[in-house]
Amino acid sequence: MQSVFIEGLKKGMQLTWTLGKVIFPVTLIVTILQFTPVLPWVMKQLEPVMGLLGLSGEAAVPLVLGNFLNLYAGIAAIISFGFTVKEVFILAVMLSFSHNLIIESTVAKKVGVSWWLVIGVRLGLAFISAVLINLAWSGGQEQAKYGLAPERQTAPEGWAEIIWQGLQTAAMGIVQLALIVIPLMVAMQYLREKGWLDRFSEWLAPATRFLGMERNTSMTLAAGLTIGLAYGAGLMIQAVEEDGVSKKDMFLAMIFLVSCHAVVEDTLIFIPLGIPIWPLLAIRLLTAILLTAAVGFVWNRAQREKRRSLSHEY
Repeated sequence: MQSVFIEGLKKGMQLTWTLGKVIFPVTLIVTILQFTPVLPWVMKQLEPVMGLLGLSGEAAVPLVLGNFLNLYAGIAAIISFGFTVKEVFILAVMLSFSHNLIIESTVAKKVGVSWWLVIGVRLGLAFISAVLINLAWSGGQEQAKYGLAPERQTAPEGWAEIIWQGLQTAAMGIVQLALIVIPLMVAMQYLREKGWLDRFSEWLAPATRFLGMERNTSMTLAAGLTIGLAYGAGLMIQAVEEDGVSKKDMFLAMIFLVSCHAVVEDTLIFIPLGIPIWPLLAIRLLTAILLTAAVGFVWNRAQREKRRSLSHEY
C-alpha cells in the first residue's frame, strides 16, 4: 500500500509540474490583460456579431472574459448587466461549449491534439448553438432574475496591484490543481493496482465503441467528464503514455470532451442565473455524442477502406 501511495504521489507531482508550467504563466498574463485596453478592444470588435446571436452588445463582455479566463469570470460579468432570460440562456450554452480557451486548448495540445482544432470546434459549437436557439426560441424576453453568484473582486489600482492580483490568481490555480491532481493520481494508482480500471473500462466499452473508440479510452472520458479538460489532462497524459491510447482515439476523446466536459460543475454553476439547466445539460451531451459518433464513423470507415485498398494492391 505504501508503494502505491508513493508512486501515485510521484506521478501527481510530476503532472502538477507539467500542467503548472502551462497554467501559471497563461493565467498570470490573461489576468493582467483584463485590466489593460486589450480586452476592451476585443469586446468592441465583437459587438457587431452579437446581434446575429440574439444578444445585446454588452454580451461581448461575459463572452470575452469567459473565453479568456473561466466560467466564473463569465458569470460574474453576466450579473453586472440586465440581460433577458433568453440572452442569459444563450450565453450559458455558449460559455458551456467555449470557456477558458487558452489554458484548456494548450493543455489539450499536451496529449497530441492541435490547439487550433480544439478552439475551432468549441467556438463553432458555441456560435452555431446560439444562432439556432435565437431562431428557434421566440420567448424568454422577461428580465433575468439572478440569485447567488460568485463575488466580484475589487479592481486593483496601479500596475503593482494588477501584477500582484495576477500572481495570486495564478498561484491559487496551481494550488487548486495540486489539490485535485495529486490525490487523483494516488487514487488512480490504487485502482490500477487492484484491477478496478480494467473493470471500469469493460463497463464503458459499449459507450466508447459507439463513439468509435477502443475501451482503453474510458478513463480519459471519465476524467474529462467529471473534472474537466484542465484538471483531467493529467489522466489523459497518463492514458496516452501507459494505456496505449491511439492517436485516433485520443482525437475522438478530445472531440467529445471539448463539447462536453465537467458536466456536473459546469451545469450547476449556472443555477444562480435563474435559467433551466436540464436543457443546457441535454444540449451539451447530445451534441458531444452525435458529433463524436459521426466523426468516429467517418474515420473508422476511411481506415477500413484504406486497409481494403492496401490488401488489394498486395
